[in-house]
Amino acid sequence: MTPRILLIGHGAIAAEVRRHAAQSGAYEIGAVLVRPEKVAAVAAELKTVPVIGDLAELKFKPRVAVECASHSAVRQYGPALLRQGIDLITASIGALADDHLRSQLQEAALEGGSQLILPAGAVPGIDALNAALIGGLDEVSYTSRKPPSAWRGTPAEQAVALDDLTAPAVHYRGTARAAAKDYPKNANVAATVALASLGLDRTEVQMIADPAISDNIHEITARGAFGEMHLTIKGRPLASNPKTSSLAAYSTIRAILNRIRPFAI
Repeated sequence: MTPRILLIGHGAIAAEVRRHAAQSGAYEIGAVLVRPEKVAAVAAELKTVPVIGDLAELKFKPRVAVECASHSAVRQYGPALLRQGIDLITASIGALADDHLRSQLQEAALEGGSQLILPAGAVPGIDALNAALIGGLDEVSYTSRKPPSAWRGTPAEQAVALDDLTAPAVHYRGTARAAAKDYPKNANVAATVALASLGLDRTEVQMIADPAISDNIHEITARGAFGEMHLTIKGRPLASNPKTSSLAAYSTIRAILNRIRPFAI
C-alpha cells in the first residue's frame, strides 16, 4: 500500500513535494492542510487532493506529516501532530529559535513516541557538523550570499538600498537566533547549522546581498577537535521563489523518503 502523508502548506516547497509524489509514486499526498480561508481556492486548484483547514478534519493517520508553510504553522500544528504519534518533518526550522516552542515540540514528541525531523535543507555537511559536535566544536560561522531580489520583503530593505547595489553589501551580522527571528523566510539554514552545532546563540551569521550573482551561496566554517571544515555550495533558487534554494525542497523530499523506504541514507 502506498504510504500517505499529510502536507502542510501550499507554497514552492510544497509544490515540489506534490510533483515528486506524482512522478515517483513512492508516496501519496493524502491531504493538504492550509489556513481555513485558503481551503476553497487551494481545493479548486488541486482538484483531486483533499484540502483541509483543521487537523480535526484529517480522516487518516499519515505515515508522516510534512510542514512547508511557516513558523506559525509549526506552532499551530506541530505539538498536536507529535502528541498523536505522527512524525513531523519541518522545513521552517527557524521556528525553533523560540525556546518555548522547541520545548513544547520535544515534550509532545516524547508523549506521542514520535519524532521531529529537521532536514539538512540547502546546505551540505550538516551530518558532519553534528558529528563534529560530539568531539567538541570551538567555532561555527555561516554566511548566506544571495542576489538582491532574494532579500526583498526582509529587514535587508531597511539596511541597504537593494535596487541600487553595485557591489556586495553585508546587511546582517549577528547570532543565528536573531537571524531566524528577523528573517523567517531566509534564515532556516542559519537555524539548521546552529541546531546541528554550537546552538542559536553561539553560531555566527552573516547575510550578504550581492548584485553580481544569480544563485544562492551558502558557506559554513567550523573548527574544533576534529580539525577544520570549510563548506561552500552555490545553489539555484526555485524558479517560483527566489528566497528558497531548490536543494531545500529536495532535502525535504529526501526526509520523506527516509521515513517510508526500508533503508535511509
